[in-house]
Amino acid sequence: MGKLKTYQEQLQEIVDKGINAAEEQQKKLAAKPFDYAEKLESGAREYSVKTLRTRYNGYSDSLFGQLRTLNSRFGNFAADLVAKLEKEAVEGADAVSEAADDVSKAAQDAKESVEAKKPAAKKKTAAKKDTASA
Repeated sequence: MGKLKTYQEQLQEIVDKGINAAEEQQKKLAAKPFDYAEKLESGAREYSVKTLRTRYNGYSDSLFGQLRTLNSRFGNFAADLVAKLEKEAVEGADAVSEAADDVSKAAQDAKESVEAKKPAAKKKTAAKKDTASA
């Protein structure tokens, strides 16, 4: 079950790296139009390009933060699932072990019962031989 945990952690790291790479690429691509717009910006506009860039970057940061939160929740869910599977495996192994102990005990009891009856059978055979000789 340790492998499942390792796989879950590796998957989370891969997703996190993907999110980081996507965020970096998106910011690079998004910066180009703003750079050009800043060069062309006139002072008479209601909203400056710098203000728009700040808002856009804020929304972008929020989006990628939510993706990271979602990945974290997924990781927690996967960790809970792995723990539950490990617990069920241990319980199953305990049940098998307990059943094996019960079978072993029953076999031992049966063996002891048979061994207890053997001397009595030998005595009866000996008594029959003595009666037949007489």
